[in-house]
Amino acid sequence: MIEPAEIARQLSESERERCFRQPFTDDFPDLDLDTAYAAQWAGVQAKIAAGDKLVGAKLGLTSKAKQRVMKVDDPLYGFVTSSMLAPYGDPLDLSKFIHPRVEPEIAFLLGRDIEGPATVTTVLEATAAIFAAVDVLDSRYENFRFTLPDVVADNASAGAFIIGPRAVSPADLPDLHLLGCVLRADGEIVDTAAGAAVLGRPAASVAWLANQLAKRGESLKAGWLIFSGGLTAPIPMTPGMAVTAEIAGLGSIEVHAR
Repeated sequence: MIEPAEIARQLSESERERCFRQPFTDDFPDLDLDTAYAAQWAGVQAKIAAGDKLVGAKLGLTSKAKQRVMKVDDPLYGFVTSSMLAPYGDPLDLSKFIHPRVEPEIAFLLGRDIEGPATVTTVLEATAAIFAAVDVLDSRYENFRFTLPDVVADNASAGAFIIGPRAVSPADLPDLHLLGCVLRADGEIVDTAAGAAVLGRPAASVAWLANQLAKRGESLKAGWLIFSGGLTAPIPMTPGMAVTAEIAGLGSIEVHAR
């Protein structure tokens, strides 16, 4: 069986050289989730050792439809480092990615630590602000073809993250699951959704993550940004393209590609 450090090294090389690879499970079909998460963390640690800072986490497979496709019952998670945060309003430089796709999300800025056991209530009480966000996915696997352990090892396809300009207090958004989302590409509506697309309630996604980390003796930290999961299916981003995600109560977030 391939070691986690070697998986992390190969994925880092693909990311650095902007080239895709085949899934590890093609050659190692017995790759398990424990090994995959160990490889993910090894990759995150390498970024931190190179000067990056750990600033948050992201959720994936938070919709029941995506879980059915992957034949799983739970989401997955990855970590967000400072170099992944793209300034709002700046053009998205696609040359930094392999084959990026974007999806709208609801992001939570934590005002204090969250330890397990966590609930929707404890998450909202610990949240300082909520934002509209865009997750730029960039799988290191060809055509986004992977199994669950492959994508976990690849840090949940983390590429970049863009936070919208409007910060809203949770007290002003009592029903996150009812917030409507409209996704437009070059002005045309391509998808719609509601907050309930994320595990029924976006805060439930964050609570799930806190409880998973608690099993490892870890917790979500004050100051972290938590990206709760895609509201719609991701769409490919191409040069010159403009994507707008409008989330009720949180405003619009625009991303222009070059």
